[in-house]
Amino acid sequence: MNDRSTLADIAAAADVSVATVSRVLNGRKGISSVKRDAIERLLDERGYERRHRTRRETGVIDFVIRGLETQWAMKLLRGAQLEATRAGVDLVVTTTSQRPPGAPDWVSHMTKRGTDGVVLVVSTLPQEAKELFAKLDVPVVMIDPLGVDTDSFPNVSATDWEAGRDATEHLLSLGHRRIGFITGPIDQTCHQDRLDGYYSALGRAGVSSDPSLVREGDSLVAGGALRGGELLDLAERPTAIISSSDEQAYGVYQAARARGLAIPDDLSVVGFDDVELCQWVTPQLTTMRQPLEGMATEATRMAIAMSRDQGVANSRVQLASDLVIRESTAPPR
Repeated sequence: MNDRSTLADIAAAADVSVATVSRVLNGRKGISSVKRDAIERLLDERGYERRHRTRRETGVIDFVIRGLETQWAMKLLRGAQLEATRAGVDLVVTTTSQRPPGAPDWVSHMTKRGTDGVVLVVSTLPQEAKELFAKLDVPVVMIDPLGVDTDSFPNVSATDWEAGRDATEHLLSLGHRRIGFITGPIDQTCHQDRLDGYYSALGRAGVSSDPSLVREGDSLVAGGALRGGELLDLAERPTAIISSSDEQAYGVYQAARARGLAIPDDLSVVGFDDVELCQWVTPQLTTMRQPLEGMATEATRMAIAMSRDQGVANSRVQLASDLVIRESTAPPR
């Protein structure tokens, strides 16, 4: 008997996710009777303290995101708000800033205030946070453009590997062979996947990859200016650069112009996301359109449906990215 057993301990012993154990604790549907019985047995054997409480509907869905400074974040928020309005619930927005997601004080406040569900946009989720969220007795859905844990909670993501491949193949089709790539923070799965797609497209085209053409950025304008400048200062500079965000791609524009290079005559540039910035810059930016609004809409819909015990058909949803060709790409001179 171990009254200190955590949900993670129970999940590991049952070979299921923490979210599955949480659903059993909260009496939710969508779990086979065999698996439910096995989890119930483990909970009893390990003396897990159950908190019996009646969940009340609040008409509120919480939307948790690091910050709202970028166009990327605003597109996600817009999608969540549209679905919340359609479903007749209020959306409460929380920015974590420098605080870790799922901080105990914030979760405690949300528990007292009440919520019907949580939509999370985070790049990492510590184990302690998973435990706290799992005990909330409300559905938690992750929006996964940044690449977080895909097993603990239902999640919605984009097809990042395919997007990295498609962006690279577009430039290859124009005749580029020396193609630079500026990632976002590489510890995030989405940026790893996009880079892997880039390498795959090069390999399929018989083009050798050059490590000097890959740089880790920060997805912001400053990172694009810095890393783009490094690539453009190479003795043999790239004729095209892919940036893992549109705002970072604008930084590449700045680096090119500081060196007297014209886009797309001297350098082709491809971004990611398709935020409004793409059509404000000159020339307008070719980009991989990430379904950001759709991802947030779907995640919010899932959270609301589960809060009403309606269940969801699939706990892992991937939405496709599309190449949007504009004026920033052309054949190399």
